[in-house]
Amino acid sequence: MGLLVHLVAWALLILAIAGLGGASVNRNEKTSPGPAPRLILPPAALARFFDPKAAFTPPADTNGWDPFFTLHFIPKQAPPAPPPTTRKIDLTYLGYYQTDGKARRVMVRSGTNLLDTPVGTRLTANLFAAEATMQTLVLTNPAAQTNTLALNLARELEVPIK
Repeated sequence: MGLLVHLVAWALLILAIAGLGGASVNRNEKTSPGPAPRLILPPAALARFFDPKAAFTPPADTNGWDPFFTLHFIPKQAPPAPPPTTRKIDLTYLGYYQTDGKARRVMVRSGTNLLDTPVGTRLTANLFAAEATMQTLVLTNPAAQTNTLALNLARELEVPIK
C-alpha cells in the first residue's frame, strides 16, 4: 500500500512539472467592473429605521409568547405612593366655661361635631387642650408642638390618621 501511494505522488509531481494540466493563467489588465451595484432598499426607507422619533408600539397580544419581543427594556413604572399618614381637620374655638370647683371646659367645633372637653385632656386624635383663655385656645401634641386657635376663627390642622 505504501508503494502505491509513493508511485501516485511521483506521478502527480511529474505531471505538474510537465505542465500537462491545461493552459496558463491569463494575467491581462482588466477594465472597469461595470455599473455600481443596485441598492436593494432605497435610502429613504432605511432612514425610517434609524429615526429616534419613530414610536415603538408593542404587539397587541402582550401575554402571548413571542421570542422577538420583551418587556425587559421598557422602563418600569414608579411604585404607588404610600397611603397618607395624616389628614387635615378644621377646628373652630368657640370659648370655654367653668362651673364652681371644676376645671375649665373648652368648646371646639370640628366640622359639624361639637367637642366639649376639660383643659388638659385629649381633644382629637393627637391634640390636647393645653390652655384656654377668653380669646385663644392653645393646643399641643405629644411631640410638644403647639397650635393656637383664635376665638370663632376656623383653622385647618394636620393630625395623624388612627
